[in-house]
Amino acid sequence: MRPNAVADALSRFEWAFRQPGRYLNASEAWSPGLEVEDARDELERAMLHLPPGARRDLGRLVTRIDEEFERRTLPEPDYVEFEMFGWWWTRMRER
Repeated sequence: MRPNAVADALSRFEWAFRQPGRYLNASEAWSPGLEVEDARDELERAMLHLPPGARRDLGRLVTRIDEEFERRTLPEPDYVEFEMFGWWWTRMRER
């Protein structure tokens, strides 16, 4: 992982969750590799390499991020094939 990868990933979620509205705005997507879904991938990778205590701490943050992301997105049935990459890739941002 690159330096500051976790901090960068967390800041992408912070930015996305500060946006107004019930659902995340798909037009607010940054660009490939910089989406919040990519940030979630980074957090998942980081948890694989952290020592147990740090993994638990980051895991608590990720749980809260996942809950908010799930609340602000909708299931996208056409994306079911992406589930192997993570459930967060099977969500759409706006109705």
